[in-house]
Amino acid sequence: MYPGMRNDAVAPKRPEDGRAADENLKSLVKIARILECFSTIDRTLSLGDICERTELPKSTTHRLLASMKVVGLLDQDRERDRYRLGLKLFELGNVVLANMDVHREARPFVEGLKRLSGHIVHLAVFDGRQAVVIHRSDPSPEGSVPLNFIESAPPHCTSVGKAILAFQTETVLRRVTAMGLRRFTENTITDPEKLHLELSKTRKRGYSVDDSEHQHGLRCVGAPIRDQSGRVFAAISVSGPGRRLRLEDVEDLSKMVMHHANAISANLGYRP
Repeated sequence: MYPGMRNDAVAPKRPEDGRAADENLKSLVKIARILECFSTIDRTLSLGDICERTELPKSTTHRLLASMKVVGLLDQDRERDRYRLGLKLFELGNVVLANMDVHREARPFVEGLKRLSGHIVHLAVFDGRQAVVIHRSDPSPEGSVPLNFIESAPPHCTSVGKAILAFQTETVLRRVTAMGLRRFTENTITDPEKLHLELSKTRKRGYSVDDSEHQHGLRCVGAPIRDQSGRVFAAISVSGPGRRLRLEDVEDLSKMVMHHANAISANLGYRP
């Protein structure tokens, strides 16, 4: 041994180490693609459904599904031909929510906005591709107990999504539009140029509007939430049926929503 050389010196990396890391990453990406197949609409999926959506080979998909079942990421029904998301994800999701500053800091403002507006209030964060609703508070008697859940909200046609998307970089906008602007109603904006114009309008006035773009008959008003650095990463919105949340109400509601969004941002450390 040469003078000064330690016994625990790190051995040089071997080519096979890099290959193994690449394979592990590829497997993780495939697992993520499988998980993203599920939604509140598509609660259960067959092996064929998942293969079709992920474009993965049947043998690969079956192997990954079996592994995901073992660790609790997926469950399989009694007939063993359909899969659903596992309770492990719910457990992890609750941990994520509990550790999110915005969820903790925004809660009293969500409840306050619900009481003042009389409408359902949603709080969402941006994961780089879509808005993810992390809290919902409903003023109706049956919704008097606030619901905590995680649910995806398309960024191009929801008020929380557009409030966030309006303040993202061109790179992010290109990524979102490249994934396709799915049509949900006749009012959904599916043309990238029209979406850019809508987002420009949102930036100028400081709030977004979803006028039956995601769900028929539902109108929503949203505003962006900023972190300490000023980055828009979340949004808050009020929503209700068009007969209750009328177009002439939007102006006044927008001030209310923006005020609460700004208060949340301030609590998170944002100083204009």
